[in-house]
Amino acid sequence: MFLKMRSILLFCCATLLLLSCSEYQKVLKETDAKAKYDMAEKLYEEGDYKRAVRLFEQIAPKYVGKPQGERVMFFFADSYFKNGDYYLSGYQFERFIKSYPRSDKIQEASFLGAKSYYMLSPRYSLDQSETDKALLKLQTFINNYSESEYFDEANNMARELTTKKEKKELEIAKQYGKIGSWDLPRLISAITAFDNFLLDNPGSIYTEDALYYRIEAATNLAVNSTEDKKKERLEDALDSYNNLLRYFPESKFKEEADKLAETIQKELSVYNTTSVSK
Repeated sequence: MFLKMRSILLFCCATLLLLSCSEYQKVLKETDAKAKYDMAEKLYEEGDYKRAVRLFEQIAPKYVGKPQGERVMFFFADSYFKNGDYYLSGYQFERFIKSYPRSDKIQEASFLGAKSYYMLSPRYSLDQSETDKALLKLQTFINNYSESEYFDEANNMARELTTKKEKKELEIAKQYGKIGSWDLPRLISAITAFDNFLLDNPGSIYTEDALYYRIEAATNLAVNSTEDKKKERLEDALDSYNNLLRYFPESKFKEEADKLAETIQKELSVYNTTSVSK
């Protein structure tokens, strides 16, 4: 009995699905914009965004300037977003914002548009153009809608993207030091990159890392420098060491930093320099 009822239920579901698909295909081929609009909204409300967006694509141009146009354009953009088509949702939300700046949906559209670009942001090792665009959109939203229900989420996304960009900057600076461990121009570039990172990203979670790797690069530069520049560069490396311990006395890099400091101290002893305090 149970199997029979289950078979009947599955048959009914399959029949309804076929009818629904048949109706959708029929409306898809029609020229009646109203029928397409009604079907698209129905599918949207049911969460069938893939089929809904196909209908919205067809009718959106026909509703420009009409009372239903605002609703159609928002659903159109949101269907792309919910389908994971973030390039298209970002573009369509931008169009919506420009077309309906006084809409009740303007705040949500601004947030979802920014989130679309956030979703497109690649891993830190790749080009960060999309990340820059997302940060710009998120910052605009944060500045304009400080009381929004989406404010905290937007802030969290902006912090995440900022941290991603900081990591990329740090890794680029580290590569200068690694590749050019005996190449003085590259070591100078590495030190400059670490200095710029620390200046441009105050409060970064990577500050400790940047301070340590600067010591490493500065020590390698000093040790391999000519005599006329060696003392000055050793003192600069020592300053880097002291900066790390000033801000991070229990640094995770302390053991490695202490070894570098010993090298600096040994080299400076030739010049009767004050020994390093630990």
